[in-house]
Amino acid sequence: MTEPTAQLATELDALTRFGRALADPIRCRILLALRRCPAYPADLAEALAISRTRLSNHLACLRDCGLVVAVPEGRRVRYELADARLGHALEDVRTAVVAVAAEATCPDAEREGCC
Repeated sequence: MTEPTAQLATELDALTRFGRALADPIRCRILLALRRCPAYPADLAEALAISRTRLSNHLACLRDCGLVVAVPEGRRVRYELADARLGHALEDVRTAVVAVAAEATCPDAEREGCC
């Protein structure tokens, strides 16, 4: 039995957003850090050794993708994964990628934005 078109489109959109987020090493590092625990931008910037401006741009992307949420705490904002299941998905992807042979290459490696 095939899935309804609207549901498939929604699932494809979610996977595309997740893939777009994982396509950048800094966003991967942010997601992995937030997988461990929620964090404030200043702490994330320091832990990842990147500027707050650069971090802010990446957090905006991750918010737009629906992968992280900003939780106001008084005058500060804490970031966390939008859904705890994302942490499990990140762990599954991380361990699956480690299992790939080092000499394996992406067939589309010449295209910009691939592997």
